[in-house]
Amino acid sequence: MARPIPRIVRASATPILIGDPPLLNVLGVHQPYTPRCIVEVETDEGAIGVGETYGDTEYLTLATTLAESVVGQPVTALNGLTDLAYSAAGLADDAAAEFDPAGLRGRRTKTKLVRSVVSAFEIASLDALGTTLGLPVHALLGGKVRDAVEYSGYLFYRWANHPVDAAPVDDWGAALDPEGVVAQAKRFATDYGFGSFKLKGGVFPPDEEIAAIKALARAFPGQLLRLDPNGGWTVATSVRVANDLDGTLEYLEDPTPGVTGMAEVRHRTGALLATNMVVTSFEEIPAAFAADAVQVVLSDHHYWGGLTATRELAAHCRTYGVALSMHSNTHLGISLAAMTHVASVVPELRYACDTHRPWQTEDVITEPHVFRNGAVDVSDSPGLGVELDRDALATLHERWQRMDARDRDDVAAMRIAEPEWTQPPLPRW
Repeated sequence: MARPIPRIVRASATPILIGDPPLLNVLGVHQPYTPRCIVEVETDEGAIGVGETYGDTEYLTLATTLAESVVGQPVTALNGLTDLAYSAAGLADDAAAEFDPAGLRGRRTKTKLVRSVVSAFEIASLDALGTTLGLPVHALLGGKVRDAVEYSGYLFYRWANHPVDAAPVDDWGAALDPEGVVAQAKRFATDYGFGSFKLKGGVFPPDEEIAAIKALARAFPGQLLRLDPNGGWTVATSVRVANDLDGTLEYLEDPTPGVTGMAEVRHRTGALLATNMVVTSFEEIPAAFAADAVQVVLSDHHYWGGLTATRELAAHCRTYGVALSMHSNTHLGISLAAMTHVASVVPELRYACDTHRPWQTEDVITEPHVFRNGAVDVSDSPGLGVELDRDALATLHERWQRMDARDRDDVAAMRIAEPEWTQPPLPRW
């Protein structure tokens, strides 16, 4: 007799605030605290699964609604989560209409909003199912093809501290020139063993960022380097930078906005271009791939819709000869575990994945991941292989309740230091 499929009897979406350093980007600076949302599902057999996603107001509202709607559903009903989310939120079928065209993750649409929330519930369901069956999540995705997943050290221009009281403080110091960037990279190499580095650009005039990459190349001969100005450059500037750094960069990420601009940079330079801005959904694939605007897609399982969607993206990339790696956001250990599991099952993963993780010193799991030689071991424990730290969750949720920080806003954070700051138009340089 077949065993009954476990059903969800409880689900929750808990908003938290995590500390974030003053990391600079093309729009401004990270706020002292960033919202995240921790999702839990519990089955009628007592298995608990966890997921994580963005905690901004729109995401939290939808996550709270979906948490109510998944109760009573089979924990295996992953294919129905998206329709359930649309129905629960009362969104129309044409919900792909843009609600905010700005942002460092490309166009923000209702579809991407829904997928970002669904991803957390899908991962929590897989975690609970794996716990029930005694299988790791990677086994539920078809089985791992590697025992460890390589990550890239994510370098940022940054201030020493946030210019506000009660902000988190660290000992990294400022990095506002090539010397500061190299010092940051040396500490990353010593502490985490990263074998590649990515610099978040678009902060200073391009010549300064070219100098930083060249300084890194001198300090780390043969090290793989990447530069990401988040669409901050014109096509002409992008071409100049690509030519100047030819042979130095592993790839150049989102140098200029849009498919047309990226395709022109590729045509004029032959540079390898990566993106997490112009290809961020399945709907954006045909135009970008047809134009040869992108040679490396940096997936983010949050806004692609989860781990099964990431496997589907990998199949699209494989079909068109486009490489796949992974984008990072200000994530905690639950998301890092999910990234590691899905990265372990993609055979064609040829580039180290991004991770912000070393910048976050807080977590909601009992045993945060350890980077060894720039890599994270793939867990063979049931589910994601992480345990929720309820005391930490409660502390970070209490911070969310106490502090008035509901949405990430790098532009507003920058105005604290520079009152006249406005959101720069892209391209900026």
